[in-house]
Order: sequence, then structure tokens, then C-alpha cells
Amino acid sequence: MLVFWEKGYEATSMADLTAAMQIGAPSLYAAFGNKAELFAAALKTYKAEIGLEIWDSLPKAATARQAFADFLRETAVAYARSDQPRGCMIALGVLNGHTEANPACELLRDCRLENASLLRERLEQGVRDGEIPPSADCQQIAYFYATVQHGMSITARDGATLASLQSTADAAMAAWDALTAPR
Repeated sequence: MLVFWEKGYEATSMADLTAAMQIGAPSLYAAFGNKAELFAAALKTYKAEIGLEIWDSLPKAATARQAFADFLRETAVAYARSDQPRGCMIALGVLNGHTEANPACELLRDCRLENASLLRERLEQGVRDGEIPPSADCQQIAYFYATVQHGMSITARDGATLASLQSTADAAMAAWDALTAPR
């Protein structure tokens, strides 16, 4: 998982994987079949173990606004950690690929869409709770904040500090009122 996270799917070689796992290529193929299947297993582990605090923040907050502020704050903290690769494996794992030809692209696209759906669902809860007007475009707002998170991943990988990532989160939250205003 760490090798795929650090290098991305395309740049990760079988030699990188066998070295990290301290096994020979025949054992890797026997256990996982191929690189794409190993990537799928690594992605499953990533989703089960990494960034949980980011997504756990959404249902815990009392309001949708606070949920999104917490989501972005937790994203900044997670992406700036020094004890793991910076940024997000889901956002950075495959940036230049076509889903038809690359199963890793499809897996990551599906994860990103699932993440945007979680954001949309929290916004829809805010509509039901009366915090957000029914006229708000929850899907578009969700895409906006997912895109901010993806950008934070890229800038984290480029070396952005925690303070810089938090400033991005604050700037994105400054757009909240305009995004959720009655239409």
C-alpha cells in the first residue's frame, strides 16, 4: 500500500512491490494474480485504515457547516503527516489514465465518486435539518469540496505545510455561505 501511495499505480514496478513485500515475483503473482489485483487489495487496506478521521467527522458534527469545516481540517492534518506519504492515495494513485484500459483508474474514480456522494449525503441531511435551503445544489457543493480536498492532496504532495493546508480549508469554508444561499 505504501509503495502505491508514494509512487502511484503506473510508476510502481513489480520490483518495487516485491522489494517492499520481501517476496519473490512468483509468490506475489500466486497471492494476488497481477499488479492490478494487488493494487485493489492495497486500496481496500487504505480505505479501511487511512483517513478515517476525515470521513468520521461528517456524521459527528452538529451542523453541516461544522461537518465540512471538520472534514477539511482533518484532511489538512492527515495530508501533512510526516509518518506516511503525503496526500491521498485515492486522489493521487492514477492521474493520467483511461478507465477503459486501466482497472486502477476505474477503482480510484469509483472511490472519488463515492467520497463525493458521502459529502452530498451530509449536505442533504443539512437540508432535511433546515440548515441549508432546499434550493441548494447539494451535488455541486459536494463536488466543490471534493475538488478542494483533491487539490489539498496535490499541494501536500508538493510539500505544503499544515498551516498552508489549513489556510486552504479556511478559504474553502469562506465560500460556504455563497454556496448554500437560497436560490
